[in-house]
Amino acid sequence: METIRKFLKQNKKAVLAALMAVLVGGVVLWAINGKKDTELEKAGEKSETPSEETGSGVLLNQGEVSPLSGLPCENYKRRAIGVMQAGDVSTRPLSGFSDADMVFEMPVITASITRLMGVYLCNSPKEIGSIRSARHDYVTIAKGIDAMLAHWGGSHFALEVLKNKNTVPDLDAMNNTEGAFFRKDGIPAPDNGFASHEGLWKMAGKMGYRLENKFEGYPHQAEAEASKRPAGGNLRVGFAGVYGVNYTYDPKTNSYLRSWGGKEDTDKATGKRLAPKNIIVAFATSRQIEGQYNDVDIEGSGEMHAYINGQEIIGKWEKEKKNCVIGDDLVCVTDSKLKFLDDKGEEIKFIPGQIWVEILEPGQSLKWEPAGAAATN
Repeated sequence: METIRKFLKQNKKAVLAALMAVLVGGVVLWAINGKKDTELEKAGEKSETPSEETGSGVLLNQGEVSPLSGLPCENYKRRAIGVMQAGDVSTRPLSGFSDADMVFEMPVITASITRLMGVYLCNSPKEIGSIRSARHDYVTIAKGIDAMLAHWGGSHFALEVLKNKNTVPDLDAMNNTEGAFFRKDGIPAPDNGFASHEGLWKMAGKMGYRLENKFEGYPHQAEAEASKRPAGGNLRVGFAGVYGVNYTYDPKTNSYLRSWGGKEDTDKATGKRLAPKNIIVAFATSRQIEGQYNDVDIEGSGEMHAYINGQEIIGKWEKEKKNCVIGDDLVCVTDSKLKFLDDKGEEIKFIPGQIWVEILEPGQSLKWEPAGAAATN
């Protein structure tokens, strides 16, 4: 101790200078870091919780949230699985959709029967179905969100494309392992085919597929405050006949209550009313091939209507034609993201929650009736 005291006495000026340098350096470092934090917050690059609103009002899916729905999610890093599901009246109500992060619906015969692809990332439903065969148009959609594709057989166009390892990981019931797919008693075929998410996940692992998602995600924004939401509204999506869909906007939950063929649409497995937070209606031309299959122009761009926070946004959808995998000189499967753009060309910002994408053909009706003019389901 005596040695230390002598040193400090003899080198008093040097010690004081060193302490001053440390103090000044600390202040400067604090100021720089504080400035950086402020700049990050202003740029919307710092979001500690999924529901935090940044300076720009945009949620950039920071943290443990689904890149699709933007909701908090324990499984946010895992790869999504798109599952082909029926639209037939005989299969309704269907199982699994209340647990989907995103759903795509479009005709598989021109101006007629629709088919759906539920996309599952956060949740692991025990029952998904009725399962249906794959169509090539859904392959390119799955590719654009980095999803695997589960199905029960498929058109020869889809099956040829799925053979190519550069398209999407193929989970076909015809190659069923790990009990992924099963038949339910008391239901006539082909409506009795179902799958469990756990089984599909195990099957994907056994087949050696990559299980971590690489999808960049969709941008999200905070929900509108209750006082700023419209009183109601009704959306009519004019698929043919019993495939037509109605959505009634519910301001209390800021969601759209789905009805199908004039009946309330529920999840058979959970009993929950289907009520997505976001709806996209995209128009895309199509044509019949071989008299039984539909070929939808889902690469390129077209008219789009978005329904978010009780409001209608009109713009366009876009999916770039690049990095194509060609099958039979017909199919172009691209890895580009299916984007939804407003009238300024900027990506639509969803609110955290399920996204439901309806793909109509030009000439099929779409009608949005705001509060006061809304029709009753």
